Amino acid sequence: MKVARILARRQQSWYELESQCREMEQGKRRRLGPLFITRFASRYRAACADLALATTYQLPPNTVHYLHHLVGRAHNQLYRSRSLGPSVLAREILIDVPQRLFHDNALRLAFVLFWGGFLGSMFLAYVSPHYTQQLVGEDELTKTEEMHAKSVGQGAPPFGGAMAGIYISHNTGIGLRCFAYGLLLGVGGLFVTLSNAIFLGAIFGYMATSPHRDNFFQFVTAHGPFELTAIVVASAAGMKLGFSLVDTKGRTRGASLRAAARDAMPTVAAAIVLFALAALIEAFLSPSSAPYWIKCAVAVVSSGLLLCYFVLLGYPRSPSDAV
Repeated sequence: MKVARILARRQQSWYELESQCREMEQGKRRRLGPLFITRFASRYRAACADLALATTYQLPPNTVHYLHHLVGRAHNQLYRSRSLGPSVLAREILIDVPQRLFHDNALRLAFVLFWGGFLGSMFLAYVSPHYTQQLVGEDELTKTEEMHAKSVGQGAPPFGGAMAGIYISHNTGIGLRCFAYGLLLGVGGLFVTLSNAIFLGAIFGYMATSPHRDNFFQFVTAHGPFELTAIVVASAAGMKLGFSLVDTKGRTRGASLRAAARDAMPTVAAAIVLFALAALIEAFLSPSSAPYWIKCAVAVVSSGLLLCYFVLLGYPRSPSDAV
């Protein structure tokens, strides 16, 4: 058979490919050089074609089995998964993820929307208590003032670890709601981000005029930067998925959603980390009797870390990094 004769002449190439596989499996990849890898890839493609011929023309099973094994072995060396060593993880966490977040338009939109609404609502609440009463309601304001009537440290929970778990659970619920609303074609994300911003801003502005303002800011200062930023990031992740259902870029909605989900993974991971950090500070430091300057220092350091991670590490290092 003509195909059998062709494959018989190809045996020498198979043996060379097998020899190259052995060298790569012995960990000599870095010393082999680009010419070796080029020849290896060429022989791998030829072996794939030989396997297709052998299977189509039903050559002896031992030949087909040998080629199956050889092609699989070569494939594993050529396309083997990247090792998750310390250097790879460090690059992913400190370079790749910050740059993806820096160029995330949904995150930029959520940031502007949240902080614009928060600061605007805080100012209105500070200058007009009537605004807060209309927006939040008397009952909610009474609860908030009663909650902060005692000096921080007097009613501190004795089990910080247990409270950390409660706060993590509570913060996770906030994050999930922000994320889930974003799936409503992005519009839900815009709504929940702005509504959270306006509500929280009103509370902050009102409490700044309250007789219990010192107790309030003693409690919220330390964990505020991480928690508020986490709300923004969680909302951005949901909006990214929601917008992908509107602007599919020519793909099906399912394909567009899957692609957006992959792109949103760094944003989701950042939100989880920030909520967890906020919960730990809220459980151990915020309700403690530590001096206020320590809590302010933690807030300043937290804000500096956020600025460094999202802006300084994310800023393009070269023209090729820019979007």
